[in-house]
Amino acid sequence: ARELASVGVTFDFAPVLDILTNPANPVIGDRAISHDPAVVARLGAAVIRGLQEHGVAACGKHFPGHGDTSVDSHHALPVVGHDRARLDAVEWAPFRAAIAADVASLMTGHLMVPALDADRRATFSSRVVTGELKQGLGFGGVVFSDDMGMKAATGDISLPEASVAAIQAGCDAVLLCNSTVDE
Repeated sequence: ARELASVGVTFDFAPVLDILTNPANPVIGDRAISHDPAVVARLGAAVIRGLQEHGVAACGKHFPGHGDTSVDSHHALPVVGHDRARLDAVEWAPFRAAIAADVASLMTGHLMVPALDADRRATFSSRVVTGELKQGLGFGGVVFSDDMGMKAATGDISLPEASVAAIQAGCDAVLLCNSTVDE
């Protein structure tokens, strides 16, 4: 954080708060801190405090939890089949710890979580973003979408439609990272 701040960086899209509960996960893999929710919660909160105490805002990701997927959301839409009780007990433990550590922002994951919303992917679901994250977990910081250029976000709908859906769901900002100038 000191090195980042020394060169003028004031924001970091870190840490990854996903729990690697599926070792075959093709996208989270070694970006995950651990397979143990308590370890991810403790170390994720420590990373957040370390960044933010030195003037670098942190962004925990990917709510509601991308660790137990078998599909890379850059290429297709993953489905998380856990019930709400499992999500609350396992996947959300690091997010609760991040919120308790006063994380500046959180990022949504482009995932289908039928137990939370059977019709809309998490980023586009007000039940997930506003209901579970903001109201349920009490998060009051900035909510970013993951990259809207990912196939899980815009593989079947247009970028403008997806961006509006994310904002309507409760995201405060949408990211467009690896796209064309026209996009």
